[in-house]
Amino acid sequence: MIISVASGKGGTGKTTVAVNLALSLDNVQFLDCDVEEPNVHIFLKPEIEEEKTVHIKIPKVDREKCDYCGECSKFCEFNALFVVRPKDEIKGDVLIFPQLCHGCGGCSIICPRDAITEENRGIGVVKKAKTANIDFAFGELNIGEPMPVPVIKAVKSEIDTRKTVIIDCPPGTSCPVIHSVYGSHYCILVTEPTPFGLHDLKLMVEVLKELKIPFGVIINRAGVGDERVYEYCKDERIEVLLEVPHDRRIAELYSQGIPFVNRMEGWKLDFLEMFEKINHEETSRRRRE
Repeated sequence: MIISVASGKGGTGKTTVAVNLALSLDNVQFLDCDVEEPNVHIFLKPEIEEEKTVHIKIPKVDREKCDYCGECSKFCEFNALFVVRPKDEIKGDVLIFPQLCHGCGGCSIICPRDAITEENRGIGVVKKAKTANIDFAFGELNIGEPMPVPVIKAVKSEIDTRKTVIIDCPPGTSCPVIHSVYGSHYCILVTEPTPFGLHDLKLMVEVLKELKIPFGVIINRAGVGDERVYEYCKDERIEVLLEVPHDRRIAELYSQGIPFVNRMEGWKLDFLEMFEKINHEETSRRRRE
């Protein structure tokens, strides 16, 4: 079973929930898809066993073949190429902006003189690691790179369907989140009982409805804020799977990089029971389909 853990905004406790859930289960694979700011390794403290570079293809122009017709520039909707046509004493040139390139390869196909080939450009890495009972992989996007999605796809290519897969997603509701949750059997949405938490929870609920991914809600820092998140979940018939209280002890352990299930009695059982309920409901749903 593949379970993604997401939230409409950052700072709600998404990683906290994902880590503590994973530590409460057996036969688990954990994927950290928050490649712009991965931090799960701080809590799991794994031994890195393998590292590989993530590449995208960018164009390489053979100036001897190129006649500077500009077809490649017209085709590229991301403006990753700009053609300077020769005129008078101005020599022709093709300017390539690697960070704008999405690696689609269309420019090499459209070129009438076969002057464009492709070469690899590294934009990040995927690291595979192991803890005592969790297989772990996470991605790191190179600083300054604008496109995390290829690294997220590389992390997700490591999915082992023989295990229970937990995916820690990036915050928000944009492309990186959609690519992270896509293909999940279930998504746990982590929110907090505040106006900001409710606003961004609503956005993420709409995304999951569009993707037709079943979901439920964990309310973190329960006891602060107001009741509007609970009212919204009740009105929308969204199940509140678990509440994590606004507890100083949890915050202290978090600040030390210690998952609270390892120090606070009873929580592993709570997360396990929640998982078994989700697993049972999803198994029943798939049988009906």
